[in-house]
Amino acid sequence: MGAGTRARAVAVAAAIGLVAGCGGGPPREAQGCRKSVREAEAKVRADRWDPPEELPDLGDYPEIHWQARALGDPCSRVPGPTDWAYQGVVRLHPQDARRLAERYDFVPLAAGAPAHLGQGKTPADVWPGLQPFVPAGARWLHSRSYDEAPPATRGRVAFLDAEHRTVLFMLNDH
Repeated sequence: MGAGTRARAVAVAAAIGLVAGCGGGPPREAQGCRKSVREAEAKVRADRWDPPEELPDLGDYPEIHWQARALGDPCSRVPGPTDWAYQGVVRLHPQDARRLAERYDFVPLAAGAPAHLGQGKTPADVWPGLQPFVPAGARWLHSRSYDEAPPATRGRVAFLDAEHRTVLFMLNDH
């Protein structure tokens, strides 16, 4: 896990209250922790992505909305890190959308998603809190070369709607 990823996970965990160790106490504290997790997961964030290298070549985008979800149980008494999943919608400047489409050879997303995307990694799987930021009638393009571009963030999948200058991304921290 890189420094920016670690910082983002700590920020989300702090918002949940995990830094204070809310998962280690009696059942009432665990219930409070789980409530905090649900609230933090529902929050739509608009701060810039850090580190920006995890989402290469988006330029100086004017708008981003993203969410985080714990893949495990951050309230568990078992020590160890919790993996996180992230989704976001980024509005690009027109020239950055064109450059991105050309540089990474984005192509129309077939009706059946490519097998390498994995379960839950298509535009149809956008979390409810982010759906208001997805353009109506989006025509998604996909690029395997973008997903695998350095830094090869594990679990990065991105889709581009060039007409609406929008990127939808999905990342997992492991």
